[in-house]
Amino acid sequence: MFSIINIFRVVAFLEGVSYILLLGIAVPIKYAFDDPTFVKLLGMPHGLLFIAYIILALVVGSKLKWNNKTLVHVLLASILPFGTFFIDNKYLKQTT
Repeated sequence: MFSIINIFRVVAFLEGVSYILLLGIAVPIKYAFDDPTFVKLLGMPHGLLFIAYIILALVVGSKLKWNNKTLVHVLLASILPFGTFFIDNKYLKQTT
């Protein structure tokens, strides 16, 4: 059975991948070729994953008793490309 930490790790991975795809592929195509199709396709799933990441970060932070500095790092990682992968490696991998 999945623990909340494992669920958070999966959501963090998917959120990171969706963010990289959005910034690295969809947005350049939108502006280079005036084609917003990929932004529309990836935007909603990324938004939902982002919200899930924030909520799960707060839940997992409470469960693992993260201090405020750690929680801020985890939350800020969601707006940096590759940030969620760093958080998984630094804070989450050793807890499972």
